[in-house]
Amino acid sequence: MEILVHEDKFFKNLSCKQKETKNSEFENCSFLNCDFSNAIFSSCKFIDCIFTGCDFTMAKLTNSQLNNASFKDCKLLGINFNDCLNLPFSAKFENCNLDYCSFARKKMTKTLFINSSLKNVDFSECDLTKSVFSKTDLTNGIFYNTILKEVDFFTAFNYIIDPELNTIKKAKFSVHGISGLLNKYDILIE
Repeated sequence: MEILVHEDKFFKNLSCKQKETKNSEFENCSFLNCDFSNAIFSSCKFIDCIFTGCDFTMAKLTNSQLNNASFKDCKLLGINFNDCLNLPFSAKFENCNLDYCSFARKKMTKTLFINSSLKNVDFSECDLTKSVFSKTDLTNGIFYNTILKEVDFFTAFNYIIDPELNTIKKAKFSVHGISGLLNKYDILIE
């Protein structure tokens, strides 16, 4: 099995809509305004890559690796990140739309979600230790048996997290977010 390696390359306005890429490695590459919607990446590696303004809607990342990948102003709707390799899995998301994605069972410590939309995202059985959700919308996010040790939710909003079903030791919340921790008790907080 031959692996195609791309190092230090810049890709702009690339259209790979509904295309399949197999056994490729991208190291220290930058992608600007590329369309990867409904694309399939099978056994690919993205190491130290930067994606800006790219569309990954419904893309598949089967047995692929994200290692220090940075996404800015990207659309990543409906991606099942469970299909990615577990170790290492490290990514940063800034001004991104990740609605309807699944990170279930991922170990993704120290992940940064900045000013992003994560509506209806599944974090079940995920390890998010020391991650940051800065100005991030977590409407209908699923947190079940999730490790949230030292996670920063201080400026996150619209989350509902059951402290009895998740590990939240030393996690940071604002006073305005308290209702998201007490939702199951059906009480009024003013």
